[in-house]
Amino acid sequence: MHASRRKFLHGAGSMALGFLGLHRYAQNAGSVPVQGPVGSGYGPLRPDPGRIFDLPAGFDYQILSRTGERMDDGFLVPGAHDGAAAFAGRGGKTILIRNHELLATDANRGPFGANNALPGPLERSLLYDGAGQGGTTTLIYDTRRRKLDRHFLSLAGTVRNCAGGPTPWNAWISSEETVQRANTVYEKDHGFNFEVPASAESLVEPVPLKAMGRFSHEAIAVEPSSGVIYQTEDRADGLLYRFIPNRKGNLRAGGRLQALKIRGMEGVNTSNQMEQAIAAGRILDVDWIDLDNVESPLDDLRSRGASRGAARFSRGEGIWADRRTIYFACTDGGAAKAGQIWRYTPSRFEGADRERQNPGRLELFIEPNDKSRFENADNITVSPWGDLIVSEDGPGANYLVGITPNGELYPLARNAMNESELAGATFSPDATTLFVNIQRPGLTLAITGAWKRGQA
Repeated sequence: MHASRRKFLHGAGSMALGFLGLHRYAQNAGSVPVQGPVGSGYGPLRPDPGRIFDLPAGFDYQILSRTGERMDDGFLVPGAHDGAAAFAGRGGKTILIRNHELLATDANRGPFGANNALPGPLERSLLYDGAGQGGTTTLIYDTRRRKLDRHFLSLAGTVRNCAGGPTPWNAWISSEETVQRANTVYEKDHGFNFEVPASAESLVEPVPLKAMGRFSHEAIAVEPSSGVIYQTEDRADGLLYRFIPNRKGNLRAGGRLQALKIRGMEGVNTSNQMEQAIAAGRILDVDWIDLDNVESPLDDLRSRGASRGAARFSRGEGIWADRRTIYFACTDGGAAKAGQIWRYTPSRFEGADRERQNPGRLELFIEPNDKSRFENADNITVSPWGDLIVSEDGPGANYLVGITPNGELYPLARNAMNESELAGATFSPDATTLFVNIQRPGLTLAITGAWKRGQA
């Protein structure tokens, strides 16, 4: 990381961003309820004596879970901690469901130990693929006592579970970032979403949600009123997908998969790297294209969609729903490949016949093109007080960066341990604790302090 970036992010309390389009975020801040102070950040980051995580004064962290620790079910904490979400549990406790981005070759960091020997024979119906080392773990955490009650494996046998997203019906959708086909190593095709209820007390039956499409999944977000699910694709020419379930809240019942198309811009490359196709702040009406053969054995969903006019996004990654507003990040988007954040406002008739006359709208919300301020957004979340919290995945040191509704950027935390990406940032339902993962070597932190207070 170059010195100017280190100086800006490590020493600055906050700074207004000169990005086009941020004024529009402030003008439309009603979609992000703010009931506390904004714009000041939390002051400069202070070096952590433990050299794990730098935070502002008045904040501290606890390491909840490390790769290789024995869990309560006898399995080991898998490595490559990635996307996560928190849910309300019984007795005021928080349920944290966490992904693990592991391949078959990562058995030394998987949940079953050397030669898959722990804790013994596993019921085969609970293992999607015998070669899969990825999946999810569930942690039950008491925010008042700051104590981990227990943790266990909740999804097993899947591959490269990168991100996903929470649902309004209290489940985590875990997404495979791969299009691995069955071969001499893998028993089954991969590239699907899987559902893990927050209420699960042990391993769940791994059912691939095939109607949601087979592609290099990154993350999902659910618009609560319609139940429509938006999905990002981590490819340089990826699409933004929409899944309309046949039965709201029941993803196993199937549905329609579609791709976003910008009206008047057939097949546009939104990265702005070839040309400045889309200016920040511009409001774009969209349509949605029906896709068929969604299990896509040839991994051609995105090319088939683009041939029919779907917009292409440069490495769609984190996505989060804030009421009826959907934010999503493109890690390599922008002329400087520093990343972009987009905002989609669904139609009042999302997925219905009247949508054509009342279309959803897309806006390029942020394109910084200044790596000293902001670099390669990956996972994103919306804080209880309305700020976007961005996890960086770039070269050099990686930060958690906050962006206020007034368009100010501030450093929230820095990975002082290594140059690993940060992932899975998510707040507890009681708004007291921010969880975040350092992917390598695999740590989950619980951060507490004097958070701003908004609508939790």
